[in-house]
Order: sequence, then structure tokens, then C-alpha cells
Amino acid sequence: MSVIAIDRVIKTFDDDGVTVISEFSGVIADKEFVTLLGPSGCGKTTMLRIIAGFEKPTSGEIRIDDRVVSSVKTFVPPERRGIGMVFQSYAVWPHMTVFDNVAYPLKIARLSRADIKRKVEAILETVHLSQYAQRIPSQLSGGQQQRVALGRALVSEPKLLLLDEPLSNLDAKLRESMRFEIKEIQKKLGITVVYVTHDQTEAMAMSDRIIVMNRGVIQQVGTPTEIYRRPANQFVADFVGKVNFLPGIVRDGRIELAGIGQSIPYDGNYRDRVILAVRPENISLSSVQGKGEGKGQLEGVLHSMFYLGDINDCRIAIKGETLRVIVESQSFDTLREGQQVFLDLKEFLVYEDSGVTDATRIAT
Repeated sequence: MSVIAIDRVIKTFDDDGVTVISEFSGVIADKEFVTLLGPSGCGKTTMLRIIAGFEKPTSGEIRIDDRVVSSVKTFVPPERRGIGMVFQSYAVWPHMTVFDNVAYPLKIARLSRADIKRKVEAILETVHLSQYAQRIPSQLSGGQQQRVALGRALVSEPKLLLLDEPLSNLDAKLRESMRFEIKEIQKKLGITVVYVTHDQTEAMAMSDRIIVMNRGVIQQVGTPTEIYRRPANQFVADFVGKVNFLPGIVRDGRIELAGIGQSIPYDGNYRDRVILAVRPENISLSSVQGKGEGKGQLEGVLHSMFYLGDINDCRIAIKGETLRVIVESQSFDTLREGQQVFLDLKEFLVYEDSGVTDATRIAT
């Protein structure tokens, strides 16, 4: 069992007085896969390093299975926290074979040769490297080297696995396959995982829950579905997925969209300036004016199209605004640039127009 309880952790670097973590609190359940997601500099890696014990919190407390490992008065070093960690760089020893790389933590722990052999062979099978046991890293692909690092982190049977952007050095196709491999290994071993990434696709594909961060502040915590469908504020909506933002004013049960002379129905709670947020895939596109089957309808001109095989990625001009619309790829053969089109908004969110995109204001 491995439960992580984080209570009001703050981290300020003394040399410049910059606060990189602002009162981070939360509980990560046993066997849960949780991702810290955010842009570069948001504090996610610092938070992971505090959990690991490579950084000390300025204030606050971290418990692993009810044992305090970090606080103002208590500090347990990384090697005594029962964790495994995989970094962005593979950090494998180039002069050692795959077997010896993975076996290294067990040799340090002075296990018997028989136990080392048994444990290493078992974990190499788990990470699909059994046939490469006697190769050196230079004879392996990037993905295989990352699996060596993963095997080395897992061979000591840690109760907690921390991963700091482990796939960022891999090509796109290999990253995709490794996402599923890591998730399958986590399920098979039944361990708790805290994963750091700036890649929202990775977070969506792998996580049980996502913690979205910006400027050291938690913006939203939720399942991938909750984060995507109900982003708590404009920052989350913009960072996780694609989105169109349109300013407007609420009047008489409608949102009058600024600058384009069109409006849509609205029965929410806001009564003044708002921001309409609609994802490109939540807009249906037609060359014929429909009956307004969605939650609102707009009219514009098809400015450009980009055929991407599985989708048709369109840009629609509505006076001074441009909307991105993603529709089925077959439409590329039936639509033409410059034609009048009608847009049904199937789903959208409305935010209070606060003037800042990372303010924590809930959509209605």
C-alpha cells in the first residue's frame, strides 16, 4: 500500500525569493496513477522532487503511508522513502549490460546472487527486455533504453514510482506506444504512480486523475473526462485540448458575441461580460442553414481547410474572428474555401470575463 498525503506544501527558493509552489495539498490513493500537468516552469517537477526527497519544502508536510517524510522538522532522504524514480534522461550506465544496469540497486542492497538473478529476470520480462539482457545501451533504441531505466526503478519493488517527463526524448510514435506500456506495467504491479508531463495527450491517456498546475498553483484536479469536459477556468480549457474563445455580453437570455454581430441562447448564471469557450470538435459544420439543432448557431465563411487523414481541420472567418472547427475527413471533398457555412454549437462553456485567463473561475 502507498498513499501520499500532501498538506499545504510551499516551496520558495531562498536565493531569489521566488515561490514556485503555493500551498499544494492533496491525497494520492494507493495504486492510483496521478499526473502533474502544466507548462514549463509551473512547479510540477519541483513538486515531484519534493515528494522524492531531492528538494525540501519551505513549509507544509508530506506523508507516505502515514509516515512523515518531509516537513519543516522532519526529512527522510530519498533512499529511505521506498520509491523508484525515472528521469527525462535515460541515465543508464553505458559500460554496463542491460542486466547489470537493472541489477545495480540490488547489488547496492547486497542481495544474494540468486535473488538478484531472479528479480532482474522477472522485471526484464515485465518491461519486455529479456532478450536484450546482455546488450549494452549503445545497442538499444531510445525506447529500449527508457525501459531499462524503468526496470531499474522497479526492480527493488518500490511502493511508489515517480516519473519526470520520461517520454519527452522519444519520437512521437514511440511515445504513444510507451504510454500504454507504462500504464499496463503499473496495473500489473499494482503500484502508485506520480507522473510529470507538459503533454496533455499523455496525461489524458494514462491518468486516473490529473492535477493541472500553473505558476505553482493547482488550477484543477479531476479525471481526464472532468478536466476536458468541465475545465475549471480558461487556463485549463486552453491548456488541455483545443478551444475557441469568444468574448460576449449577456443580454435578455442570449450572449451577444462581441464584434461579429451574432448571438446564441444562454440560460446560465452570468449577467455581464463573458467568454464563450467551445472546442473545435463540438461544432458541426454545414453548407446549408439548419434548424439550430445544437445549443446555438453561427454563420461564417470557410477560410481554409487542412486535410489530416482522420479529420478535416477548418478555419471559419466570422467578421473579425476566426474559429477552428474539426469535422470528419470526408467533408474535405464536399466543402470549398470561400463558401458560406453554418455552425451548430453542440457544447460550449461560459466563463466570467475577468481579463485574466488563469483566474480560477468556474464555467457555467
